[in-house]
Amino acid sequence: MSNTNPLEQSVRDQLERYFTDLGDSEPRDMLAMVVNCVERPVLQVALEKSRGNQSKAAEMLGITRSTLRKKLLAHNLQP
Repeated sequence: MSNTNPLEQSVRDQLERYFTDLGDSEPRDMLAMVVNCVERPVLQVALEKSRGNQSKAAEMLGITRSTLRKKLLAHNLQP
């Protein structure tokens, strides 16, 4: 039995699919791509679970409210 958590395994599976889909092409900026793909839904879920309360969402995420606002703007999620 593996010690890998389900979220980590899902990311690994999707990265394998990404490499398969790339074929002979070389990957570029993989870390930025993954962070961007993961960060947006994490922000959305935190806001949903906090009913739009940015202070609570920031606390859930372990970041400051100011950092949350910057990330929301970067992902075009600002209300």
